[in-house]
Amino acid sequence: MRVRLGVLFSTLLLAGCRSAPATPPAPAAVPSVSPLSSVAPTPVDLRLAFAGDVHFMDRTATLLKDPATAFGAITPTLADADLTIVNLETAITARGTPEPKTYHFRTEPKAIDALKAAGIDAVSIANNHTLDYGRVGLLDTLDALSAAAYPAFGAGRNTDAAYLPWLTTVKGVKIAVLGFSQVNELSSTWAAGPDKPGIAMAFDTTRAIAAVASARRQADLVIVFNHWGDEASSCANNAQKAFAGKIAAAGADIIIGAHAHTLQGNGWLGRTYVAYGMGNFLWYGTSKSTETGILKLTVRSRTVIHQEFLPAVVSDSGQPRLLTGTAATKLNQRYTGLRGCAGLSATPSG
Repeated sequence: MRVRLGVLFSTLLLAGCRSAPATPPAPAAVPSVSPLSSVAPTPVDLRLAFAGDVHFMDRTATLLKDPATAFGAITPTLADADLTIVNLETAITARGTPEPKTYHFRTEPKAIDALKAAGIDAVSIANNHTLDYGRVGLLDTLDALSAAAYPAFGAGRNTDAAYLPWLTTVKGVKIAVLGFSQVNELSSTWAAGPDKPGIAMAFDTTRAIAAVASARRQADLVIVFNHWGDEASSCANNAQKAFAGKIAAAGADIIIGAHAHTLQGNGWLGRTYVAYGMGNFLWYGTSKSTETGILKLTVRSRTVIHQEFLPAVVSDSGQPRLLTGTAATKLNQRYTGLRGCAGLSATPSG
């Protein structure tokens, strides 16, 4: 009897299983597609501003009594850009021993307050005055910049740091900025080493090119600010032209320069925009030339689509003063004429 009941129970159970409706399979997931996914984003226009050499010595040192007004009436023009960069031609230190050279420049940390107040976003320190008071002075400079959270590039506590780009993002565009010095004076002893603070030198061409190529992989826009050229010469020399060609090939989109104490030509090297020399800007005394200015560039997708040079002169206070009228027209024409000996084109090519 137990066997019959067991068989009956098993038969009913199987029948029940066969009669249960099968569960339909879940529908395959359909990937959602944004109606705008095939539309390229609108390119962003960046407004960049560049000027030349700045330091705070003698007559310009007195301007630090009020850092907010140190750059004078030109400040709104400097600040009217998405990114503004100059060359800081000085150590920030009260210590150190003067190096064996003719000119020595140093200042106090209030100089950083003046730079900030003028709307200057970052500075190159790859030049022939950052180590005027030795490595002690350079380390003080780096410490002061770090304490103020103020961006600088072109020098560091060792080789890797010196050749490292400053990375920033503006309007969603990743920008890498590097600095190199091509000034021979004390270059062998001022160069950064594996365990030695110093400058990123253009003379180590292999390392400089590698730094630019690395920056190209990290950023949408690559800017290089060089310290180079022959003093008092308005024409770029062969060393400048050769180095510009190499870093342009490595991925530099914009190359800016200073050091010659006078303006040098601007234009295109292929698709790379080059301004070989911006002259003095905030300057302590008489020099090779008082001609200066602010270079304003509009950049879209790595390409300079608009350029404007705002001519100025270094005034008796050491502050740059914008020119107007006939004087402005004359300097603009001279600046444009320098393109010839620079070997640059009026438009991009290639």
